[in-house]
Amino acid sequence: MPTNRSVWQDKPGVPGIIPINPCDAILQDQSLPFIKYPIILGQDLAGTVEAVGSTAASKFKVGDRVFAFTINNGFQEYVPVDYTLAARIPDGLSFSEASVFPLCITSASFGLFGKDFLGLPHPSLNATSTGKSLLIWGGSSAVGSNAIQLAKGAGFEVFTTCSPRSFDYVKDLGASKVFDYNSPTVTDDIVAELDKGVCAGIYLAIGSVASACQVSYKSKQKLFVASSNPVQPRDVPEGVDAKMVFGTGGVDMFKETLPVTFGGYLVEALGKGVYKVAPRPEVVSRKGIDGIQDAMDIFKKGVSAKKLVVEIE
Repeated sequence: MPTNRSVWQDKPGVPGIIPINPCDAILQDQSLPFIKYPIILGQDLAGTVEAVGSTAASKFKVGDRVFAFTINNGFQEYVPVDYTLAARIPDGLSFSEASVFPLCITSASFGLFGKDFLGLPHPSLNATSTGKSLLIWGGSSAVGSNAIQLAKGAGFEVFTTCSPRSFDYVKDLGASKVFDYNSPTVTDDIVAELDKGVCAGIYLAIGSVASACQVSYKSKQKLFVASSNPVQPRDVPEGVDAKMVFGTGGVDMFKETLPVTFGGYLVEALGKGVYKVAPRPEVVSRKGIDGIQDAMDIFKKGVSAKKLVVEIE
């Protein structure tokens, strides 16, 4: 086993957690040209360290409770993990709660703080206001829930979209202005608010790329759009700059955002209780690996403001 890898399995009586993400469902149902099949799906996990390589021993020890990001490798009982993409779970946080973060925080941090995307200043516990706003499209999604908190922690006033039933949810995470994405006037309403001040850009966590790009097009500020969804030329009006943020990115992107994720702000903010577990986890199966497909089928029927997880006992 490589010396820079850690492996964990859940101890008897101590459940580990495997969450379900949108990309898992997409990769199961669609053949993508940049993916080599067959693959083991699964991006997020939380559990107990079972073995530690010599390099990883500087950060972890056997028995540590950890959460981690792994690229298409997580739907297993034993999972090799790059130790730089893992962190200890703070006391008081359960496996289920910690498991909601890895892919969400990685994807959000790439789009918000990556130099090839919005390039925002990193969040901190004592951040001051930048005097600028940021639009996060799809704020009640798993990625959007974390993007709101990260942007707020970086000193931005956050505007977001979601359905009316999630308005209170996203406001509790730090959004100051919320818009119903189904409203026929949502684009004009958002533009009117954004153009009252200076906006740093648009991050589309989930939803319509075309709608987010229309906000940029109609705004006098011609805002850059960083999108978690594929960007098709037909969705981007002339003069709008939009680019897809691929959640698994490259090595340089991981290094660039580690101070926000597994190597810095997130862990510190969780430990001090100033970062919320969002979305909340919902255990939908306790059948271990055999329950993953059940959870995937539930996910494909539609999920909002929660993250489905499977217990590995």
